[in-house]
Amino acid sequence: MLDAVSKAFFHALADSKRLKKVASRYGMRRPDSFARRFIAGETVDEAIAAAREVERRGMSVTLDYLGESVTTLADADAAARAYLDILHAVVAAGISHNISLKLTQLGLDVDRAVCVDNLRRVLEAAAPHDFFVRIDMENSPYTEATIEIFETMWQQEYRNVGIVLQSSLLRSEDDLARINRLGARIRLVKGAYKEAKTVAYQEKADVDAAYLRMMRVLLAEGTYPAIATHDPDIIAATRAFAAERGVGPDRFEFQMLYGIRRDLQASLVAEGYRMRVYIPFGREWFPYFMRRLGERPANLLFVLRSLARES
Repeated sequence: MLDAVSKAFFHALADSKRLKKVASRYGMRRPDSFARRFIAGETVDEAIAAAREVERRGMSVTLDYLGESVTTLADADAAARAYLDILHAVVAAGISHNISLKLTQLGLDVDRAVCVDNLRRVLEAAAPHDFFVRIDMENSPYTEATIEIFETMWQQEYRNVGIVLQSSLLRSEDDLARINRLGARIRLVKGAYKEAKTVAYQEKADVDAAYLRMMRVLLAEGTYPAIATHDPDIIAATRAFAAERGVGPDRFEFQMLYGIRRDLQASLVAEGYRMRVYIPFGREWFPYFMRRLGERPANLLFVLRSLARES
């Protein structure tokens, strides 16, 4: 129950325009500011610098240019062009050719056809440089549209694209079978959004149980799945199942968020597992940051300590 209250509280903060304005003005001002634990910075250069440090520790990365729910075609076009610039910057920097994006950032709320065209622009530019593009999953009103657009790209022979599924959603096990039939790559997450009980599990134990069921299917039948979690129990269960089924560490990867459980990231790499770190950046960082705090109340303690140092 505490987790549910925490998630609802921080989601309300994420939607506050006033707090977002204040945070955008002050949150990234200092190199040791409270948000920089989880956000690489506001510019692609800062993200690349963070990526180089992560790769130096033996891990790979995916860059996520933060922004969602754009309301104009001009903003959707600007986001697509920004991703094209990011692709060029990543190629020049020589870091992992892997990015993540959200469809509402590309105009899904404005015009679905425009969103599809913007996604196609990114995939077309990514393909010659062997970029992998992961379509992030947003909250439940967008689930079906996100999967349908992903399927459209797959049917048009784009193979440098994958998708995310959330174990918290009641429908996700069926969606997993649907995507597995294509042979496409899936990142499995628990889900950071506050959802109604009609569409999502409300208890952590139920979300975790669904995650474990989906993890087993992915390792047994999926195509290079990404097991995205910071939960030591789920990581242990994943390792045990992989060993039991003879699934080598080259057939899947763990993924974690930038700034969270760095100790666990390092220990998995030391034991021979593949680790990819999700590196968010951009000026629209505040809603993402609030959702991260809502996912895990312990994260709030770090923020409070940081704020105390800055006061």
